[in-house]
Amino acid sequence: MQHINKLFLVLCLFFSLNSFGQSSINDFNIPRVSPLPAAVTGVEQPRILLNGKWGFQVMGHAAKHSISVPGEWEMQGFTVNEGETAVYRLKLDIPADWKGQRIKIRFDGVSSHALVRVNNVKVGEHEGSFVPFEADITNALNPSDNILQVEVQALTISDRLACTSQYAVHTIGGLLRKVVLFAVPQTNIASNVATTVFDPQFKNAALKLQSQLANESASATSAQFQYILTDAAGKVIFEKLSALEKNIPSNGLRDINTTISVKQPEQWNPEHPYLYHLKSSLLLDGKVVQSITQNVGFRQVEVKGNQLFVNGKSVKLHGVNRHSIYPLTGRSVSPELDRKDAELFRNANCNYIRTSHYPPSEEFLNAADELGLFVESEASLCWINHGASPIWKKWDYKDERFLPYMVNADVENVLAGRNHPSIIIWSLGNESVWSPLWAKVNKVVKQLDPSRPTTFHDQCWGGYNNAHSKADIAVYHYPGTNGPAACDTMKRPVLFGEYAHISCYSRRELLTDPGVRSSYGKPLEMMYDSMYYHKGCLGGAIWAGIDDIFHMPDGRIVGYGPWGVIDAWRRPKPEYWGVKKAYSPIKIKSIKFPTAGKKYVELLVENRYDFTSLKGAAIIVVLNGQPQTVKADILPRSSGIIKIPATEFKTLQLTFKDPRGFIADEEKYEAEAHSTELIGQNVEVSFTENEAAYFVKQGNIQYSISKNTGIITSVRKGDTEILNQGPVFSMVSMNDDDGGKPNVAGETYQNNIYPLKNYPLYTLFARDLVAQKIDSGLKFSMNIAYADCKGKQTYLFTNDGKLITEYEVQYSNADISPYQYGLMLQLPKSFDQLSWKRKGEFTAYPANDIARSEGTAMLNVKHVDGVEEWGVVPTSDWKDDANDLGSNDFRSTKRYIQNASLQDHNGDSITVLSDATQASRSWLQDEHLNWLIADYCNNGSEPYYGSPHSNGRIKIKDNTLKGKLVIVVK
Repeated sequence: MQHINKLFLVLCLFFSLNSFGQSSINDFNIPRVSPLPAAVTGVEQPRILLNGKWGFQVMGHAAKHSISVPGEWEMQGFTVNEGETAVYRLKLDIPADWKGQRIKIRFDGVSSHALVRVNNVKVGEHEGSFVPFEADITNALNPSDNILQVEVQALTISDRLACTSQYAVHTIGGLLRKVVLFAVPQTNIASNVATTVFDPQFKNAALKLQSQLANESASATSAQFQYILTDAAGKVIFEKLSALEKNIPSNGLRDINTTISVKQPEQWNPEHPYLYHLKSSLLLDGKVVQSITQNVGFRQVEVKGNQLFVNGKSVKLHGVNRHSIYPLTGRSVSPELDRKDAELFRNANCNYIRTSHYPPSEEFLNAADELGLFVESEASLCWINHGASPIWKKWDYKDERFLPYMVNADVENVLAGRNHPSIIIWSLGNESVWSPLWAKVNKVVKQLDPSRPTTFHDQCWGGYNNAHSKADIAVYHYPGTNGPAACDTMKRPVLFGEYAHISCYSRRELLTDPGVRSSYGKPLEMMYDSMYYHKGCLGGAIWAGIDDIFHMPDGRIVGYGPWGVIDAWRRPKPEYWGVKKAYSPIKIKSIKFPTAGKKYVELLVENRYDFTSLKGAAIIVVLNGQPQTVKADILPRSSGIIKIPATEFKTLQLTFKDPRGFIADEEKYEAEAHSTELIGQNVEVSFTENEAAYFVKQGNIQYSISKNTGIITSVRKGDTEILNQGPVFSMVSMNDDDGGKPNVAGETYQNNIYPLKNYPLYTLFARDLVAQKIDSGLKFSMNIAYADCKGKQTYLFTNDGKLITEYEVQYSNADISPYQYGLMLQLPKSFDQLSWKRKGEFTAYPANDIARSEGTAMLNVKHVDGVEEWGVVPTSDWKDDANDLGSNDFRSTKRYIQNASLQDHNGDSITVLSDATQASRSWLQDEHLNWLIADYCNNGSEPYYGSPHSNGRIKIKDNTLKGKLVIVVK
């Protein structure tokens, strides 16, 4: 605790050094974070971005280096041990026209403790990451040759309270976000907070402006504000002067509150993110000396009962948790990536982002404001008294010594984001145990910003981590299918702060079969449908938005791993398309095709937009190959009928375009499914035998069957070997092996994770092997003894060129949960082209989704030393990534197949015919292609899966496993 006491004194010192322009709530100081100036009279450019190359040195070390700012030092190859100090240096060139102004510096995020000096004069000190802070450097400046020095330590108290470095599995240290030098007049704008409030009809609004002036000059002064609001087209909505504030004392503050009525403003919401532009100017003696600009969205948030209302309408949040992450730069992310993330998630029909587990950058919030996303901005506090953070076995989570840091983390979160309409919720912290300290934090946040509700991420029911928190919105993490109904019993709205965890920890299974990811979407749709229909369920954020993977400069790969719907390089994964379907705002509940007397296609459509009528969305129809546009006027949160004129129906494609310009959803229908039967020719079937084997001839195809094992050991077409072995029963066990790295909270991602090998069951021998000529062809029957079970199997070589294999297998002792079971074929590796047609869980898929309903994939094996290529930025689609088993596309399970084929470059092939109940999985192993046609397949072994994603898991003990395989060799 001595270390904490020292840091508490540092925190107090920070407040005293940066005290001018601050206020207090409940005896907690509220630091000043100035709005950056857009213009200052007499100054050509009032702000300078200091990003770029800085000097870097570890205190006490002789070596001097150059480092990029912003950025993490460890991601740039530098090591700064706990307790050591990294020193950043930069020469400051102060413009001549800044003379006579107050000069300040703003850091948007330093991890985790910063001491700022100019010319060896201490000007500021700050504890805490991912939030902006500023210092006034005016009095420390020389006429020239000014040196800025920032002394940074990582792993300090704020890092421990947030688990910042533990979570990222490396030390998060450095100047993570942008640094800005700026000039303001001696009397200047300390803050300017805009809040909008509507009348009861949500027609007209009041814009409430809370402005604070700081007089840092040597004498008293008088001042006033000028406010100009313009719409998106630049039209002036109003121009207003505040009252003149007289006799503002030297080193004094003055609050100016102004309310302006606005008639029928355009409302801001994610579906219609309309932004006004506010220019606020400070006038001295009637002349403008400083101007700031900001966007304003007219948006009001209220909690009523167990629902959340925005602009008077109840909303349903559907989104993801987002980390700031890029594999090569870590937690320091570029503005371009911030915006790309917002675009990707918006285009996946998300309307909500939870910023786990720290505040977002200003650039991300700007993108959310402009593109249309609700944001729950979370303070940088995580796992306080949670088992994932072992320090709480040593510390007391109720100790009042932690309170100043907890308050400061939440206060600075609010100060950074309170002028962004996208932020509708303040999250006090993540997965922690409620205590009187949190109650005090919540009280301060509510006083600082009464316009937004708060959350606290614990469990609002049950016995685990439920200490009866009192934030405005209740939270539950990882509910099952009964969770949405439970929400209706609660007095507060319930937010599923984390739910539907993406498969991540069954790391070896995922490397083996990427098709696990394709099974995610349909259960998610089932879960979200339930959430949508239960009023008390506010919605939820999928865990997670982006893979959390760091490619360290020393060659290691660390992090929590591939738990995102997009990968860390920003490529959509199969789950992304499942999220887009589950979150679609337009749901076709039923479809009726033309019949006698009805010359139209009739769609029953549910509009799940919160604010938008479907007349605002473009509906593009392609009927029998002919495009047409259809209009619909279905109100938000309601259903209606859409009729499409049609005298006949063969094919129908529907495209729904969101008013913001992206495609929200697509559906494709065919009048009747194409037959999966291949038209076979009558062929002669015969056999010969010797003591060791049967030799079957089916037309020009020859089969060899071992009499000892009953296994088909060869299939040939002339001199071409088409099949090396099979079909043989194979059972693939569920496997949640995470790679085995020591950890405290599952952070086990590492280089040394490799795919699993799957084999056919080891056959001991066959008994009672009988060949029988029947009307349909030639049939072989046998009983089989396997290494750990027994079974029966038949082959039927039909007169129309098929091989039909049926099996029964019984396990009496093995208590195993299978991931898949069925019959496995082994082919030469030259059969490297997979084609398939399947009955998809959804009617339409993108062309680059491994789950697409039909397609072709090449084996394209690539040797990779480890879990993924280190330091290589991929340039192709995620489906084309490959390892020793083949590409993601080739080796992934294709479910519900109607047919599937493997073909070599000569056109020789084996085709499986199915009834859309089986799955196909193919991969290279031991220099042969293994091809499993599974009669049973579940959604994978992810230990974090709950219902409905975990539905369908079985045990094989005392069960008879049955199946059938139909193949055609050509």
